[in-house]
Amino acid sequence: MLDSLYGKIGESAPGAVIIISVALMIFFGFAATRITKRLRLPNVTAYIVAGIIVGPFCLDLIPGKIISGTDFLSDIALAFISFGVGEFFKLKKLRKNGAKVIIITLFEACLASALIFSVLYFALKMSFTLSLILAALASATAPASTIMTIRQTGSKGDFVESLLQVIALDNVVSLIAYSIAISVTLAVSATGGGFSAGVILMPIVKNIIALAVGALFGLTMKLLLSKRSNDNRLIISVGILFLFCGICAIMDVSPLLGCMMIGAVYINLSDDNKLFLQLSYFSPPLLLLFFVRSGMSFDLGALFGNSASVGIAPLWVVGLVYFFIRIIGKYAGAFLGSLTARKSKNVRNYLGLALIPQAGVAIGLAAMCARTLGGETGSLLQTIILASSVLYELVGPGCAKLSLYLSGSYSNKIEDIAPVETTTETGTKKSDVEILIERIQKIQTELPPHADSYQSEEEIAFTEAAEEHFNSVYNRPRRDTARRF
Repeated sequence: MLDSLYGKIGESAPGAVIIISVALMIFFGFAATRITKRLRLPNVTAYIVAGIIVGPFCLDLIPGKIISGTDFLSDIALAFISFGVGEFFKLKKLRKNGAKVIIITLFEACLASALIFSVLYFALKMSFTLSLILAALASATAPASTIMTIRQTGSKGDFVESLLQVIALDNVVSLIAYSIAISVTLAVSATGGGFSAGVILMPIVKNIIALAVGALFGLTMKLLLSKRSNDNRLIISVGILFLFCGICAIMDVSPLLGCMMIGAVYINLSDDNKLFLQLSYFSPPLLLLFFVRSGMSFDLGALFGNSASVGIAPLWVVGLVYFFIRIIGKYAGAFLGSLTARKSKNVRNYLGLALIPQAGVAIGLAAMCARTLGGETGSLLQTIILASSVLYELVGPGCAKLSLYLSGSYSNKIEDIAPVETTTETGTKKSDVEILIERIQKIQTELPPHADSYQSEEEIAFTEAAEEHFNSVYNRPRRDTARRF
């Protein structure tokens, strides 16, 4: 019925089908967040579930040609996600404990991948190529939910710095592992089981070229954005990211590593974190469409079926095994890596808990892999990653918050939030009432102005850009906006 309706609309107004489909994706994605918000679940979960509901395996509200025609959304989503991750590659911070962070990252990423491959290939008898790609994706960690938790709790300290650097490097390791895995898979497919050095090395060479081009784009962004107004800064930065995505699409390579390089080069040359906040506030509609579209690619029927690629277990069992084994690998790897790097007890014991979330990068790479491989293997891979990502997003933010609390990175105790002297200058002990009043006054001095107290840093940065553009057009004086940078 809907197909015939869309067909009639398409005959008279071809663009209407696309616009209506995009509107439905946005509406259902937003509506799902109203439910997950009450359940205190992340938005990513809502978007994926909304995509499943409107997709071909449930209500079938979106035409198949729209789903297949919007696969470029994974490239754009990865561009914004990875550019934001690049902000955490500040050289002055990496110099402090860069070697230790690299050791921890290699341990937790490689151990998670090794465990996943061993269990899937040897125990569940999955195909070699599918086990290899899933093992590569297991190393990725979603930065968004963890960073959001850090900002919400106001966490600080060595644990937080180590965590952010590990997450950033984690995705570099994941992309390298993915590039090797997909190269081996394509080599096996092309040679019928053998290996060709050219087929394996070519994607790695392409990623090195993408890194070099990304560094050039980061330098160009710095030069173009110098002394620009906020509205033009947004236009130029978005244009640069889109152009880079197009170049990567021509080269048939993921934009993840290159966009991460753009962000890293830009932040080190400019030390301008305001642009990252503005883009973070601009990107949610694009990320919503990407995650909803990913949910539409979720094959519910395949979860309860068997295939030669999956091995001896149904897909839902594979998804659960992947979910638990990756958690074990991440925690054990982070523990052993921190022990080897001689990090503090808090980092050693609790870092692994904060590395559980997995959504954006893994889903983006799975979508790209499904597009590259096609057929049953690509569909199965995407279904496993999406199913496990929903589970990770259910437990991940809670585990991240627990790790921050247990590590002492933040506290709910008023004496930790607002420490004050308990004695006067003369040595006289202050009363409990005097101490409480001083604590309240100290907290008040650190609060933002009331008018902007409900705004996030991203919203303030984006609002400032919009106001500057409006004032420049209408020649109105700019009103002061509270800053928290």
